Amino acid sequence: MAIEKFEAIYQRAAERKGGEAALEAMLSIPLSKEELATIPNDRWLSAFSMKVFQSGISWKVVRNKWPNFEELFFDFRIEPLLMLSDEHWDIKSEDKRIIRHHAKVMSIKANAQMIYEASIKHGSFGQMVAEWPSEDITGLWLYLKKHGNRLGGNTGPYTLRQMGVDTFILSGDVEAYLRNCKIIEGGKDTKRSLQATSDAFAHWQAESGRSLTEISQIIAFSTGDNRL
Repeated sequence: MAIEKFEAIYQRAAERKGGEAALEAMLSIPLSKEELATIPNDRWLSAFSMKVFQSGISWKVVRNKWPNFEELFFDFRIEPLLMLSDEHWDIKSEDKRIIRHHAKVMSIKANAQMIYEASIKHGSFGQMVAEWPSEDITGLWLYLKKHGNRLGGNTGPYTLRQMGVDTFILSGDVEAYLRNCKIIEGGKDTKRSLQATSDAFAHWQAESGRSLTEISQIIAFSTGDNRL
């Protein structure tokens, strides 16, 4: 396995995007650990829930209806949601103001419980995320998959990225690049593939001094259809 120099990846991305200045303007900057720790639990639950509903559904449709979700689910405040009976959840899942999908609605309940339990241990969900070792970002992915509901695959990682967490994403373009370079083979979510991916990103991070988020985006911009 030969890991391409990050400078070569960067220059290829810059050439495709109209120069270094244009490329830099397109990159996302992750939040600091201090900033992540201040994000309230309700915003994490709202973000996870939106990504769950966007899976397989038009993102625009979900975004347009999201104010109704916020209203129906108490602005995603954890404690009021956890006090609801199963009957109340069933009623909410049939409300015409939202996208009626019982399994996805019930994921809100399950993920509220996940956030609540993390808060008991760490003070808040944001604090747990802030304290998570940056060199084990895929461990956080696996935590969401194991303790959450419908947060496996790219749903959890994309939500983390949206919330400002420094993480790479195994988008179609990034995965294709890693496979082309023989960094991963077989399933992308296997322990072996995740470790190989983490090692490669750690190598590029040491080389460039950039965040995982920036490196991931630059790789996506350097190849394929630019799926971030």
